[in-house]
Amino acid sequence: MIRVLIAGLGNMGFSHALAHHNHPDSQIVGIVKRSPEPDPRLPYPVWTDFHEALRETRPDLVVIATYTDTHAAFAIAAMEQGAHVFVEKPLALTVADARRVVEMATRLNRKLVVGYILRHHPSWVRFIEEARALGGPYVFRLNLNQQSEGATWETHKALMQTTSPLVDCGVHYVDVMCQVCGADPVSVTGIGLRLSEEIAPDMYNYGQLQVRFSDGSVGWYEAGWGPMMSETAFFVKDIVSPNGAVSIRDPDTGDSDSVDGHTRVGSLLVHRPGDDRLIDLPDEPGHQDLCDAEQAFVLRAMAEDTDLTRHMAEAVDSLAICLAADRSIRTGQPVNPKDMT
Repeated sequence: MIRVLIAGLGNMGFSHALAHHNHPDSQIVGIVKRSPEPDPRLPYPVWTDFHEALRETRPDLVVIATYTDTHAAFAIAAMEQGAHVFVEKPLALTVADARRVVEMATRLNRKLVVGYILRHHPSWVRFIEEARALGGPYVFRLNLNQQSEGATWETHKALMQTTSPLVDCGVHYVDVMCQVCGADPVSVTGIGLRLSEEIAPDMYNYGQLQVRFSDGSVGWYEAGWGPMMSETAFFVKDIVSPNGAVSIRDPDTGDSDSVDGHTRVGSLLVHRPGDDRLIDLPDEPGHQDLCDAEQAFVLRAMAEDTDLTRHMAEAVDSLAICLAADRSIRTGQPVNPKDMT
């Protein structure tokens, strides 16, 4: 039985906790959250201090779903204590901290899995496979804007105390670009704007990045959060090559604030000149199914001693591209992701 400590019980933390609550090989030994009151749906001991919980529970696996500014420190502390780690994306606030976490995992022989949920979604895996089959170079056209209000807007404002939506969400979709083209990023530019006085003066809640790859591929990704965001064309997932295109075609995503809608595909349109092919993808996994799959992957990696070297490196690479865009927004200059430290 794997002893699991859950750190953070927001939307993602609760879903990851539920995955372990229902897994026959997991035993949750504690939950770390801001409030000391237990959640009646998850009747486990609660701590408000992560390091105290780590010392007292001595888990085999720590699931970190806190805000980004704690990810690196919590992951390193858990690995030094002897635990393997699942950490939500982004891996860290800086590329240097992300590399430090990866180096610690490598040196101590700990499993480190980063929460790239789309890697566990069969429809997104198919999307990537169909794009690769077209052959590059590619144009990537991707976005995810959220018209967030009420509690979700409060969560987004809390996230933006340390992390922009371009970085927080962008790592998923930049990771897709990198998986498809397999080339090195050589230049990143970004634009961004603060559209609300409710966030810090040095933060922006709308951003777009543009990335160039060594094989000639180019891509853009945009993300915006807030009650002012438009729901027109908030979900664009389109990859074009000289031989055609593959697109997520009009999925039933609901409104832009729907968590399940952010991963739903529905169908793919594969276009080659003179030949369009529609691929229906029924019975897709929901958000909880995907979190279950992520945690099952972590447990398998521990049991089978899976080599996660490439997974960790790619998590750092996608973060470097998004942080390069953030730097470009703040400096007005293009940035090479290799220069991010």
